[in-house]
Amino acid sequence: MRRLAECRLYGILDLSYVSTSEVLRAAAELIEGGVDLIQLRGKQQSLEELTGLAAALHRLTFPSGTPLIINDHAEIARRVALEGVHVGQDDPSIAEVRAQAGRSIVIGKSTHTLDQAATALRDGADYIGFGPLFATPTKPDYEPIGLADVGAVQQIVSIPIFCIGGIKRENLREIVAAGARRVVIVSALLNAANRAEYAREVKSFLTSDH
Repeated sequence: MRRLAECRLYGILDLSYVSTSEVLRAAAELIEGGVDLIQLRGKQQSLEELTGLAAALHRLTFPSGTPLIINDHAEIARRVALEGVHVGQDDPSIAEVRAQAGRSIVIGKSTHTLDQAATALRDGADYIGFGPLFATPTKPDYEPIGLADVGAVQQIVSIPIFCIGGIKRENLREIVAAGARRVVIVSALLNAANRAEYAREVKSFLTSDH
């Protein structure tokens, strides 16, 4: 299974952008394009539906060595042998999530400030999401934080940092120039005419010398 430290491009299968009937095909395209981590996020689906989707996805992601992360629901990590859980600021603590999962898993935490990033590190997160850098239709109620703290967060947090929020191929250069080494892409990737090619181009840029 791919190690977090090696991961650069994080794709989220957000079920508000991709239908449940299309999610396996989308996942296969992301894997083909070299996405390093895949998260399943469904805010409107039931726990049972998400559990079934996670099990089906894991049969696809596991052979490729791509870690599968479930958003919010630690209970699903108890039922399905996926690799991790991602939680937000209003979700249970990292310690509670580990207890709920009942086994060793990767846990990521969404953070929006330097203080939250430092707290997530202290609380035992394995990685953080940091953003939203720009306005994003995925989280329209969140105020963008901009690029000013992208370099600073790299100095205070020793675990992998995945910048998120309004990131797309067209603004990737300025994000990397600000200090980002890892990114999450949601809508731009899922809405791409060719998801695999889009992922390949982003991954190539992230792993090349600038």
